Amino acid sequence: VQLVESGGDLAQPGGSLRLSCAASGFPFTSHPMAWLRQAPGEELEWVCGIRPYGITTAYADSVKGRFTISRDDAKNMIYLQMNSLKPEDTAVYYCAEAIYTSIGTYRPHSKGTQVTVSS
Repeated sequence: VQLVESGGDLAQPGGSLRLSCAASGFPFTSHPMAWLRQAPGEELEWVCGIRPYGITTAYADSVKGRFTISRDDAKNMIYLQMNSLKPEDTAVYYCAEAIYTSIGTYRPHSKGTQVTVSS
């Protein structure tokens, strides 16, 4: 399994970013996928998830209405459109395979991408 995140950057409060994740090494189209994040000194946090074929999505209350997860099964990619960013969104963002809403014992095995929201 290989996951490669990209798109993280420094953004101003109220700004937008779009994260991407390229997945390989497993049957992508049949797996749910999720975005997780970890802020300095904090626990790993589930952000959002998407079921196979994008049938349903789910969001943490803290990002609902601001973030949108999507997937492109032809490209083995997932995306996270982040709007109305807040300083508390600052974290390293990871994509995760085979997760929809529950992290369980999952630990990221990719590098993640840093999102910093600051004026």
